[in-house]
Amino acid sequence: MLKKKVLISGNEAIAEGAIQAGCNFYAGYPITPQNELIAYMAKHMQQAGGVFIQAESELAAINMVYGASAAGSRAMTSSSSPGVSLKQEGISYISGAQLPAVIVNIMRGGPGLGNIAPAQSDYFQATRGGGHGDYHLIVLAPASVQEAYDLTQTSFYLADKYRIAVMILGDGILGQMMEPINLSTNKINAQPSKPWALTGCKGRKPNIIKSFFLREGALEEFNLKLQKNYDIIRKKETRYESLFLDDATIILVAYGTMARIAKSAVSQLRLTGKKIGLIRPISLWPFPEKVFQLKSKKVKYLVIEMSYGQMLEDVKLAVNGVSQVEFLGRSGGGVPSEKEIVSKVNKIL
Repeated sequence: MLKKKVLISGNEAIAEGAIQAGCNFYAGYPITPQNELIAYMAKHMQQAGGVFIQAESELAAINMVYGASAAGSRAMTSSSSPGVSLKQEGISYISGAQLPAVIVNIMRGGPGLGNIAPAQSDYFQATRGGGHGDYHLIVLAPASVQEAYDLTQTSFYLADKYRIAVMILGDGILGQMMEPINLSTNKINAQPSKPWALTGCKGRKPNIIKSFFLREGALEEFNLKLQKNYDIIRKKETRYESLFLDDATIILVAYGTMARIAKSAVSQLRLTGKKIGLIRPISLWPFPEKVFQLKSKKVKYLVIEMSYGQMLEDVKLAVNGVSQVEFLGRSGGGVPSEKEIVSKVNKIL
């Protein structure tokens, strides 16, 4: 595989990662802080042989993705927090029709219109299925520009493999910052055959894609099919990074941009002889709960978020009362600093 190193922003890395993964349909609507992503797609999608549409709204964009995916395309949309809220009905329809798609949320401060500063307060929306009905998305949280690029390619692979929508959950810092990354110069993740797609039925029985089941018991039967798929994903697709778990008495838990700051705090604390570790969930759904169940009740956890405690709930569920769980969080554009993390750890100690 030929590679080259480039300096690129997180938003642009996600866009290029999608193109390299064979994304051939993008529909979106501008909103800060993810506008570099849509601008990159506008410039490069046609060159790559794909279709770019700046839709008239977020609602239009997600429903265009529904249609393109149903026709067999590798389809993607992106937005930021309020825009993703507008897409939720369409995401539920995509999930109910068991269609693969990639959705990017570069989070900003909220609730409401909020501001354009970074936040992590869309965790519940992403991991609990923000629309109506019993469904899940695979949710991946990159912590670097390189990982944003790599996980975007992984997202298209997983979406097709499981016929599920996959969300890349980033924030305004990740989207805007620039880092050098290794950029693949050839397309990977060749699109698999999709015998279920609506490509014209001459010579075969017609395919039907729907999320509407009126016959008594039919919807429950279909939902049970979805749950079996989710169970397989839970077993096979958890992802996380861990540091210094073997001797840690306090383990920091953070994801995305926040994990980078937490990692710096771990390094500083260990230089002073304190036994501090780190767990960075990469898949937020399925959540890597098993890594928490390997530790004893003597270990304490400190969950750090750019929110007022959303991933905190998943950590508490994973720990199941065995260990003490503490929390440090800010929201509305506030970012816990390395100094605040060190101070909090010293208070716990």
